[in-house]
Amino acid sequence: MSLESDYLGAFEVHSPTEIRAALTAGASPVALVKGKRPIDILIEMYTRSPAFADCLRVMLDAGATVGDPLLEAVLLDDDVALRRAGDFDRKLSPLCAYTSCKGVSALHICAEFNSVRCAAALLAAGVDVNARADVDAEALGGQTPLFHCVNSNQNYCRPVMEMLVDAGADLDVRVKGLVWGDMMDWETVVFDVTPISYEQCGLYRQFHRREADVYGNLRYLYGKRHGVEPVLRNVPNRYLS
Repeated sequence: MSLESDYLGAFEVHSPTEIRAALTAGASPVALVKGKRPIDILIEMYTRSPAFADCLRVMLDAGATVGDPLLEAVLLDDDVALRRAGDFDRKLSPLCAYTSCKGVSALHICAEFNSVRCAAALLAAGVDVNARADVDAEALGGQTPLFHCVNSNQNYCRPVMEMLVDAGADLDVRVKGLVWGDMMDWETVVFDVTPISYEQCGLYRQFHRREADVYGNLRYLYGKRHGVEPVLRNVPNRYLS
């Protein structure tokens, strides 16, 4: 194993201890790795866990910078720093392993990383729970924050999903298309989606989501939208067993 692989592996599993060990062994907090800043690799990585903020703090303490106080505050789920940063409606564009985060609001980032405290602070400040992300030249994007938490890794972002729904997130909003895994090996464009249909995309092989989580979220979202339990037939699917 090389120092670089140890460093990136520590990012992948969200291990603050292993990140510190790699830095102590000589890994740089700022030198480009495969053309990217190490801190950006950590941010775009696909793991979602409570240890993410601790990993980010290790990198910041070592001299890395996010480069944007608003984005940094949301990624750390630091609502005090969020209030200091202000300008809550400014667009952000970090790379992301899942739903594209190009041209999104701070609330979209909260939904993507389950930043519960910052989400609560933003909603209390009156930000639009149905704020739209930018749309690209191919008419892809335009999603609301809710889209970012219906298919989270290990269903980690379910708390923010419920918070957004309780705050009035539109369950009927429809976008022409969304990019999943922008520039990643699993990059996929899905067309004509709502939050509920996007939830079902978790069953796609490249989404790597647990069937139990997909259907658990589907029951919740469908129940909130229609006031009744969805009819779920042949789940788990016998053909796939």
